[in-house]
Amino acid sequence: MFTGLVDDLGLITHVADTPAGRELRIRCRYTDLVDGESIAANGACLTVREHGVHDDGSGWFTVAAVITTLGRTTIDAWPAGARVNLERAMRLGDRLGGHMVLGHVDDLGVIARTEQVGDAWLVDVVLPVALRPLMVAHGSITVNGVSLTVNALHDDGIQLSIIEYTKRHTTLGELVAGDRVHVEADVLAKHVERLLAPWRSTGVEAA
Repeated sequence: MFTGLVDDLGLITHVADTPAGRELRIRCRYTDLVDGESIAANGACLTVREHGVHDDGSGWFTVAAVITTLGRTTIDAWPAGARVNLERAMRLGDRLGGHMVLGHVDDLGVIARTEQVGDAWLVDVVLPVALRPLMVAHGSITVNGVSLTVNALHDDGIQLSIIEYTKRHTTLGELVAGDRVHVEADVLAKHVERLLAPWRSTGVEAA
């Protein structure tokens, strides 16, 4: 479980394609990782396989993304030298500063437009049809691992309003039109949609 509050920007230092998927080595500021720990990289929950500390005091860890993960994320396109948003799994008793994030990417969105308006950076995201009913104005969404608020609804997706702090402390400030992003819908919305689906198919209204 995560909160969508990025606590580090990782640097991919090595990538290797394997028969099982893709392996990555990421430089970070974490120096107390443990084997098997969960880390969200751009919102995708991955498992720490190896870890260590560089001579300069920075940390590093390796993760592997299997074929199914590659099929619903952009990890297969991450090059060495790219930066990724990182968040360690929350502990019981931690502040839930963002919202409940599982680290399970639902699908990919596409950046349609970005515009700086005053202090806000507006970002329009085109969403897959299946995710659009799960969006509500001022509701929560996770984009590339960052907990954000839906600023407005569009016919084909949503608009985000990103504050300067988030723009500077995550990779969201690097987004341009055409970029694909990881999207995780609010888990509460997904459960409600699932519970209502049988009633909708029968035409009977739920009590």
